[in-house]
Amino acid sequence: FFFFDSLMTFLKQAEQAIPAEVRMISGCADAQTSADVSNVNQFELPDPAGRSGGACTSALLKVLYTNKKKPDTDLSFRDVLQRVRDILAEGKYAQIPQLSSSRPFDVKTHFALVPKGKEHGTRRAVLIGINYTGMNPGALTGCHNDVHNIKHYIMDVWGFKEEHITVLLDDGKHKPPTRANILGAYAALAAKCQPGDVAFCHYSGHGGMLPDDNGDEDDGFDETLIPLDFKRTGQIRDDDLFKILVVPMKAGVTLTCLFDCCHSGTVLDLPYNFQADDHEFTEEKNYKFTPLLSIAAELKANCINCTNPADPAANCTVS
Repeated sequence: FFFFDSLMTFLKQAEQAIPAEVRMISGCADAQTSADVSNVNQFELPDPAGRSGGACTSALLKVLYTNKKKPDTDLSFRDVLQRVRDILAEGKYAQIPQLSSSRPFDVKTHFALVPKGKEHGTRRAVLIGINYTGMNPGALTGCHNDVHNIKHYIMDVWGFKEEHITVLLDDGKHKPPTRANILGAYAALAAKCQPGDVAFCHYSGHGGMLPDDNGDEDDGFDETLIPLDFKRTGQIRDDDLFKILVVPMKAGVTLTCLFDCCHSGTVLDLPYNFQADDHEFTEEKNYKFTPLLSIAAELKANCINCTNPADPAANCTVS
């Protein structure tokens, strides 16, 4: 009975902190760097070592969209993650793909960006690719390709429509992936999604780590995304993503994220984790709900007098 009560307490806190069902695939564990980059500690940004794009994105699409066709047989979440890991291992990449979630669920469930029961909801996406063009060292060459390929996949296989897809690229043609634009796109996505809707986020670029500034990280570091203008505006902490994207997402929304960057294992601070060599979800050890519940309570208080929740500039999010 004690174990059952403890499990329910953990789940109840997870539901209080994170109303939506959120699932995240990350390219590697927090302590790992992406196989696409090297010499992380020697530069302001990692050196691309002659490789382009994200290994995780490429492997995932090889599993789910070879020759621009979906698999002939249904694959489970476990199947997908294991096959991605096998492909990375064959390429001598050491990184281990991770799957985390706001709720425990059966990893034998059919892999789907649009789960059963959500077929009639609106499908929205935010796709971000940063090549850091002109930065030396640190420039990447394949992150734009990652975004284009993922966009084609979600439109072709899962029926996402162009008008509901936000793309940020540093290519001079799209809206640039600055800190403000990234957080603004995530805030708008969370504000627009309604119960029954489906959302998808993809990020291909650099990730990093900064010393934890609020005591919610067991390893003492916040995981980060590195926006195009990071030298001027700073990195985007996992706490920022939790405030802007995760907590404001409404109950009844299913959000799936793919973060293909270094140190991305827990970049959304989700309470349940599954690795490709596991058999089921496990609770994140030493997970600290208190700071996250405080964030959720603060956001809820800020939204009490919100007159236009569809407006990302309204007081419904913490900037």
